[in-house]
Amino acid sequence: MAAAAGGLAAGRITARAANIARDLCNAPPSHLTAADLGAIAKDLGSRFGFAVDEFDKQQLIDLGCGGLLGVNAGSAQEPRMLKLTFMPDGESTGHLGMVGKGIMYDSGGVSLKPSDPMHLLMKMDMGGAAAVLATFTALRELGASAKVTGFLMCTDNMPSGSAYKLGDVLTARNGTTIEVKNTDAEGRLVMCDALTLAVEEGADAIVDIATLTGASLMALGQLTAALFGNDQLLVDRLRDAAARTDEQVWQLPLEPQYRKQLDSDIADISNLGGKYAGATTAALFLAEFAGDTPWAHLDIAGTMQSDTDDVWRSKGATGFGTRTLIELARSFTPVRAASAAASAQPSAE
Repeated sequence: MAAAAGGLAAGRITARAANIARDLCNAPPSHLTAADLGAIAKDLGSRFGFAVDEFDKQQLIDLGCGGLLGVNAGSAQEPRMLKLTFMPDGESTGHLGMVGKGIMYDSGGVSLKPSDPMHLLMKMDMGGAAAVLATFTALRELGASAKVTGFLMCTDNMPSGSAYKLGDVLTARNGTTIEVKNTDAEGRLVMCDALTLAVEEGADAIVDIATLTGASLMALGQLTAALFGNDQLLVDRLRDAAARTDEQVWQLPLEPQYRKQLDSDIADISNLGGKYAGATTAALFLAEFAGDTPWAHLDIAGTMQSDTDDVWRSKGATGFGTRTLIELARSFTPVRAASAAASAQPSAE
């Protein structure tokens, strides 16, 4: 009975978190700007026991977050980076970094999206940031044992006279120069700065989550998210966490031979690959900024919303990824330490 009661309590906390993510994604874009999300995050932090540091435009300039600032250039709204920090009550078992794409509305910028039903859904292009923020609301009550640091990279992507353009070169936080070949490949630009910051924070592993590519939707549909990573143990942990929470994911190859599609004649890298394997080339772009840190990437472009009520997925925003991230974070330990411990076990032969 005690186990059942504990499971019920955990289920309620997790469901509440998923509903927070859904509510954020379903909000009209005029009602939820990057600054608004900052205010909401601070309120949730005070209620659920995590710290929130809000970085405004000038602070982002001082940090050298050229990816986020470039995407924001066409907007009338200031960008925000929100740094979330959860500290466990006892000694930390590790340090998990999370990065969430927070494009509050994605018009495509100068590379304007067509006016079709998908464009209407672009208020949900901050689904990754919503999932990360919602995850933090569950960690204290569920007794998470690791330190967790989250970065939410928030702006809308709009066309205007000041908007960034095809052919522009942006400089990311770590000094990497990026040629812009499509302003609608903006999610990876805002996230590269956060990945760099998570590495600088000394995270033992980093997971990013983003409504990143139409290619993942075309490949896997609306029920399954694409999963990539540079560390198979971390990828396997995410797969296990997703299976336990009934959020379908499928690992796709981080094929290094496709990296040349991102080559640029005028910068270190470009923000767009070729016409094929778009989900993979987007992941390869992000991998550049994770470096040697164990890293995994969830592309939730297909799973961010449901056209109808379907099992636990209500019509509209699904909050996909929140449950998986909570499950991963609850008992996180460094993947390299776990790998070393496993390899130290005596052979059965």
